[in-house]
Amino acid sequence: MNVRLCLVAIAIVSLSGCNALNPFCSSARPDPLIGSLSPSTISFSQVQQGATLTVRGSQFVAASEVVINGKPLSTAVVNSSNLKVTLTTGIIAGPGTVKVSVLTPTGSSADLGCTSGGKSSVLTLNVN
Repeated sequence: MNVRLCLVAIAIVSLSGCNALNPFCSSARPDPLIGSLSPSTISFSQVQQGATLTVRGSQFVAASEVVINGKPLSTAVVNSSNLKVTLTTGIIAGPGTVKVSVLTPTGSSADLGCTSGGKSSVLTLNVN
């Protein structure tokens, strides 16, 4: 009886899709959460010189990328709460508002009901 109960419990947890309750999801990549940009306003002349943007948040992993106006960029992952990216005129063509988000590509979590990776909300960077 105990073995049957354990199997039912494992089946329910593994099919629930909830990473926090599913013991098989320990290696799944979490959705990134974006909190702030530093700086939040930058001059276009700084972009022309190759300015560094720091994206602060949480749940960043080695595969996380900063996305500027829909384009994923090469990103330095400082730690699970800080990403750095260099802004150039190849990325930002002129003054205006720029949409910034973080993308964590899906990982290999097999078919265990695990969510893996995702996209953060969007913050706005003002370029003067």
